Amino acid sequence: MRMESFPIVVPGQQTGPAELTLYQIDNISVAPEKKRPLVIVCGGGGYSRISDREKEPILLKFLAMGCSACLLEYSVAPNRFPTALLELASAVALARSHSGEWHIDPEKIITCGFSAGGHLAASLGVFWNRELAYGPLGCGPEDIRPNGQILAYPVITAGEKAHRRSIQELLGEKADDLEYLDLVSLEKQVTKDTPKTFLWHTLTDESVPVENSLMLAQAMVREGVNVELHIYPVGGHGLSLAVPETAGIQERLLLPYCGSWISMVQSWMDLHFQSLSMKQ
Repeated sequence: MRMESFPIVVPGQQTGPAELTLYQIDNISVAPEKKRPLVIVCGGGGYSRISDREKEPILLKFLAMGCSACLLEYSVAPNRFPTALLELASAVALARSHSGEWHIDPEKIITCGFSAGGHLAASLGVFWNRELAYGPLGCGPEDIRPNGQILAYPVITAGEKAHRRSIQELLGEKADDLEYLDLVSLEKQVTKDTPKTFLWHTLTDESVPVENSLMLAQAMVREGVNVELHIYPVGGHGLSLAVPETAGIQERLLLPYCGSWISMVQSWMDLHFQSLSMKQ
């Protein structure tokens, strides 16, 4: 396995560059030209930090599925919208431009976001073909287009059911500006061009209400977007894989029942992406 890190610098950054770390599976001699799907992972943390439990443990799962994977250490506060969005867009463009060298399929680049990182991934999903996402990077919309997205207990709305801290950290002094609040309420931004989506949440999430995922799914159904939605009846926020490795000393995060989402993601990827790779 190969690991390599790349700085991501975009207009508007107030702190150091973001970083994209590639975890690449080496192709074996019997399939030296195999092209794999790539998953770009964005951990949560309320746009103020990035949670460790949604970093390497998640990437290792995707590697075990036969994908290559990247971890995006995106900018958080005091950086404001759309800095992190531009970083993720730049990461997708970088991966697509290096698809040959990285042995990835440029049409199978999938974003995976948790909590506020889910808001980030979903933001690229709705904004990839809008000038605000590709214009500052000097590239075209097809360069930054994700082919699919995996959203885990995502922050979606800035409305009544918002996770207020995430929205405050994302917008800063514009957190009371109705125009910006509408813009980052992603359930209002879904179009038919939003990529196919795997979405999961828990009914009892105490931080990011389940309505965030329900509103997004409803908007996707309305626009004809391919969406798979799973709602677990129990479980709090930030479960990650819900196993000892990611729960640590927090017993509330140890809930193997909810950890089944990762096997369902594998089936989803087999249906939409991985099975196609096997035919090459």
